Amino acid sequence: MGTKEEAQGTLSSTDFGVSASAFILNWNTVCSSFPPWTWVLSHHQVEGYLSLENILLSSTQEEHGELSCPGPGKHSHQEDPIDVDDATLVHTNPCKVHYYDLHIIYCNSYRVPVLYFRAYDSDGEPLEFDEIENDLPAYSKKALSDSKWTFITQEEHPYLNRPWYKLHPCGTSEWMKLLFHADDALAKTGVAIELYLVAWLSVVGHVVGLRIPFEMMKQL
Repeated sequence: MGTKEEAQGTLSSTDFGVSASAFILNWNTVCSSFPPWTWVLSHHQVEGYLSLENILLSSTQEEHGELSCPGPGKHSHQEDPIDVDDATLVHTNPCKVHYYDLHIIYCNSYRVPVLYFRAYDSDGEPLEFDEIENDLPAYSKKALSDSKWTFITQEEHPYLNRPWYKLHPCGTSEWMKLLFHADDALAKTGVAIELYLVAWLSVVGHVVGLRIPFEMMKQL
């Protein structure tokens, strides 16, 4: 069942942990051939965050592509990009392979999840933001330009103390509330805590070219 807090589009830190555990199990079952989301504990072994790393950005000649997952044994940016399976990664220049790390971190001030990400090339060199923008599919650029609630900033990672990009959470509770209320059933009962992150990432993931598998979306 949903909670009063979820009806407001927010989530408590405890419920974030519950939702994260369910999301990991769900993703790793549905997407068993992909690298798994994992739970990373903080130094104090109390708080933590979700992590999906070394994700390839695939693209086509017609349009920039989406984040996809390398095949088994091809998860490291240190490997030769020529060895990457073309069924997983399609790119116009085989010498330029970009990798993305995604972290989902709970924000205590806004009481919502926040997507942090960084990008780097096959040599491990970080990408500038204009390079990241060039990587993004057209619908991601449109989402960034059209939405008054969606914008990317660069800030220090709360746990790693290094600069990462993040999707600012200032409007998250508002569009999550709209998302829940747009469905009559969810408006009455609320979305299950376990499905909160699936609903959230179905929107947020589009901004960085990450699509939630349809099998997970059917549960909403």
